[in-house]
Amino acid sequence: MPNFDDFKLAIEAMSGGKNTVLFDDMEMPSVMVPFPKMNISDIMDGGSQNVHPGFKVGGVDKDKIYVGKYQSIVLNDRAYSLPMRDPKTYVNFDQALTFCRNKGKGWSLVPYSVWCAIALWCRKNGTMPRGNNYWGKDSSYPHEKGIPTTYETSESHKGEPARCATGSGPDTWNHNWMPDGMADLNGNVWEWCAGKRVKDGEIQIIPYANSMLAETNMGAQSTEWKAIKADGTLVEPGSADTLKWDWVSGKIQLTKGAITYTTDQGNGCQYKDMTLASGLSAAPEIAKALLLYPDEPGGDYGGDYHWLNTRGERLPFCGGRWSHGSSAGVFGVSLDFPPFRLLLRCRLPLRFCRSVI
Repeated sequence: MPNFDDFKLAIEAMSGGKNTVLFDDMEMPSVMVPFPKMNISDIMDGGSQNVHPGFKVGGVDKDKIYVGKYQSIVLNDRAYSLPMRDPKTYVNFDQALTFCRNKGKGWSLVPYSVWCAIALWCRKNGTMPRGNNYWGKDSSYPHEKGIPTTYETSESHKGEPARCATGSGPDTWNHNWMPDGMADLNGNVWEWCAGKRVKDGEIQIIPYANSMLAETNMGAQSTEWKAIKADGTLVEPGSADTLKWDWVSGKIQLTKGAITYTTDQGNGCQYKDMTLASGLSAAPEIAKALLLYPDEPGGDYGGDYHWLNTRGERLPFCGGRWSHGSSAGVFGVSLDFPPFRLLLRCRLPLRFCRSVI
């Protein structure tokens, strides 16, 4: 087996211990960012002292979750987090999950709950990451550029940069605007997240970060999916008064009533502009902690968009891509395209976590 101990020492030395290298069951390395446990109040104004759902796995609070610093490449059917690479694309959800779980115990696709905690942390700390969201550069800061790995083929931007090498942008493209941060959460390529879906408009989750457990079944017919009641409790899908998303008056609306928009067509709005149905007096805290409804309606979320289709099963991908401009970002989430479990030609990569050390 190759020995990457010097690589690990170099990464830890250069980052002051804020990055590390973890090895999978084939002793192959990935650069990881330890993301420490936090309460909801730490990252959301007015939040409770409850631990954010992204830090609970199998009923146990985790002191930290290790998150891939980079969008993944794939070697020997295993995902790896390494710098200056062209991220793996054209991956469906089940493939992405398999590439992560193949790495061994504790490894998994990033849970949506963890992605939400990262997004809220960035906003709370004033470091909303910029990135490759406008053909190789940031739409608002065009002097900030990455190193291209592919080039656009569409006529309107033919020959311009498309994807960029992982981590090749400036520090402001990292989650904390520092060299040791998680890279490329805004743009470059959409990223799969695990443990959330919309089923015929009803919002369903794998509780907490339990999607990280190897035995968790996230199949279309799995009984591990839970719906969320208007008071925030978790119940079986199809129960009364569960939270749903609807499309009303040009906005995504959080509701507990029947879905009125049933056309098979995706729609989107800025995350800040989501509305609350008249039947809901307030959104429960879990909805705000999992980016189902903004904790500050009308606030500044960088212009990031949520996209939705209320028909069938929709799985989330996050962050946006190189052509999405200001609508891309760490609060950007798409659940509007047809189900991608079996669609092979989707331009989506993956990022992974590890919770068991």
